[in-house]
Amino acid sequence: MKSSVVLLVPILVSFLLVASAANLYQDFDVTWGDGRGKILNNGQLLTLTLDKFSGSGFQSKNEYLFSKIDMQLKLVPGNSAGTVTSYYLRSQGSSWDEIDFEFLGNLSGEPYIVHTNVFSQGKGDREQQFYLWFDPTKDFHTYSVLWNPQRIIFSVDGTPIREFKNLESIGVPFPKNQAMRIHSSLWNADDWATRGGLIKTDWSKAPFTASYRNFKADACVWSSGKSSCSSSSPSRYAWLSQELDTTSQQRLKWVQKNYMIYNYCTDTKRFAQGLPKECTAH
Repeated sequence: MKSSVVLLVPILVSFLLVASAANLYQDFDVTWGDGRGKILNNGQLLTLTLDKFSGSGFQSKNEYLFSKIDMQLKLVPGNSAGTVTSYYLRSQGSSWDEIDFEFLGNLSGEPYIVHTNVFSQGKGDREQQFYLWFDPTKDFHTYSVLWNPQRIIFSVDGTPIREFKNLESIGVPFPKNQAMRIHSSLWNADDWATRGGLIKTDWSKAPFTASYRNFKADACVWSSGKSSCSSSSPSRYAWLSQELDTTSQQRLKWVQKNYMIYNYCTDTKRFAQGLPKECTAH
């Protein structure tokens, strides 16, 4: 009896590993790049590659209408100037909604820029940019988007870096009616990405590779005009009403004080006719 129990344990462990390891195959399709995007290690790892001829990208199989998503990324190391790794939610059509993380590469030793934006009904222009408090190329870090009917929160390793609140009450459009897919791509943007396009991509360093793992989604899957989130078990969907607690608000202020390098809400030159409404709301 004892030996059969000992044998059973590794069998159960291996079953659990297989069950959890398949999720990138289950959740994503590589959509472009002619073989440059790959799902590896039994679905545990996804890599995107960029060379002089093409970048690559993937998207989620599901569409979501509200979600709390986490993905671990390890960004392009070394001289990544000119490259952009994007990770975002986007709906279809000409009046699309979009929630953006973009990682702008830089020369070796210079910091990546994390570029965030929120589009509603096809209009963006809500950029905030940050440096990170670590080297995002050395290891995997978790980049998260909480999107519920009240707010959008961008977080890095559990630390919020940006909150965009639903201010429809004062006429600011908010993404809440269009289901979105998760997309990600690695591409060449050396016409603008690094120092406004002054620094070009060094193709002698190609191929460039970004890596992804440990995707997790608490989400309302939208399919055939219906949401997977039912009102009968609200405790399962606590994230749908989640907000920043006092500690998280303090961490958000710490990031914005020490690591924010651009905020559209303070760009009076760009918005000479007056800042957007959400910038002056309290």
